[in-house]
Amino acid sequence: MKLFVDGRKNTLPLLKDAIKDSDRVIWFHMASLGEYEQGVPVMEKVRALFPSYKIVVSFYSPSGYEIKKNSPLADVVVYLPLDTIKNAKSFLDLIHPELAIFVKYEFWPNFLNELKGRKINSILISGGFRKDQLFFRSKNDWYKKPLEAFNHFFVQNEKSKVLLNSIGFKNVTVSGDTRFDRVSNQVQQNNQLDFIEEFIDNKLCIVAGSTWPEDESLLKDFIVQNNLDVKIIIAPHTIDQDRIRNFQNSISIPSVLFSEKEGKQLADSKVMIIDTIGLLTKIYSYADIAYVGGAVGTTGLHNILEPATFGIPIITGTNFEKFPEAIILENLKGLIAVKSGTELISILNKLVNDSEFRSKTGQISGQYIQHNVGATEMVNNYLKANFVKNC
Repeated sequence: MKLFVDGRKNTLPLLKDAIKDSDRVIWFHMASLGEYEQGVPVMEKVRALFPSYKIVVSFYSPSGYEIKKNSPLADVVVYLPLDTIKNAKSFLDLIHPELAIFVKYEFWPNFLNELKGRKINSILISGGFRKDQLFFRSKNDWYKKPLEAFNHFFVQNEKSKVLLNSIGFKNVTVSGDTRFDRVSNQVQQNNQLDFIEEFIDNKLCIVAGSTWPEDESLLKDFIVQNNLDVKIIIAPHTIDQDRIRNFQNSISIPSVLFSEKEGKQLADSKVMIIDTIGLLTKIYSYADIAYVGGAVGTTGLHNILEPATFGIPIITGTNFEKFPEAIILENLKGLIAVKSGTELISILNKLVNDSEFRSKTGQISGQYIQHNVGATEMVNNYLKANFVKNC
């Protein structure tokens, strides 16, 4: 909360220093880190299309801003001020964008109404809509009025298009999710981490990413009970050293923290805990099996596409009804949902011992990614046809 409040105090001063009246600006807004990752492929295209423009990136959440405030893709990164009429006017006066790109589902009425009033080109990318949103439940047009700011909606699925059509918006394209392009590109990157290779020591590897205490409770049962020759990497969602240390002490088997790896024989440990941020995507490239946290409790499932792109089986909890990619991948049999430690132990034993089952399940995940790339190119083509010519 302190970051949320204090960070917003610096927004307008940062913009005054970074943006001149003569600058041409494109503004990206996203809620948090996940939406930033969705925006990256489009930001890269925009950089190439409009090299003389400055890019302003705004976040609502500290979890996005604090990690990406020095992003090389942006000229300035700020918190979005609270959604008041005064703030919206002051913010847009300073950045005076020629194009605004919102990612997924951040709909702040005063900012959107101000964009519309100033006739600023605006689009939504990787949009996701649900029938329980007020746009579709209320008969009051006030709720849908802010959506009129968007010149075009690029949505993830046909269901979102149908919902928008039902309230009069026809400027909609089903493009899919730009996250597929983002994670697909990761396979081509340099993902080498020497310390991970030393730790794994050519053994089978299970990577548990973005875990919460409830996830770690399930994993603990498997870690303590199994006698398999398997290496386990755990990357908690939040770096709480006390909690991490307590978990490490509770498993009573050889383990090592990332922060304490120097000078140790990493291959001698069976568990490595990554008590830092920014490495998980590369670490997934070493996984034979992935567990993705957030769906055991109510915090929300984390990104399953990052491990899926490497063609490995995915295990999660069962609470992912708001995550269509997880629902689809489960139906395809590339994702397995577990309700208990007993179920987790059972499926992990099967995946470890049955290489054919493990390979087939992983192939489904990898194919799912490859069959859904292309959203970024649709947005790129739209910008070329509708915005470049006006620059």
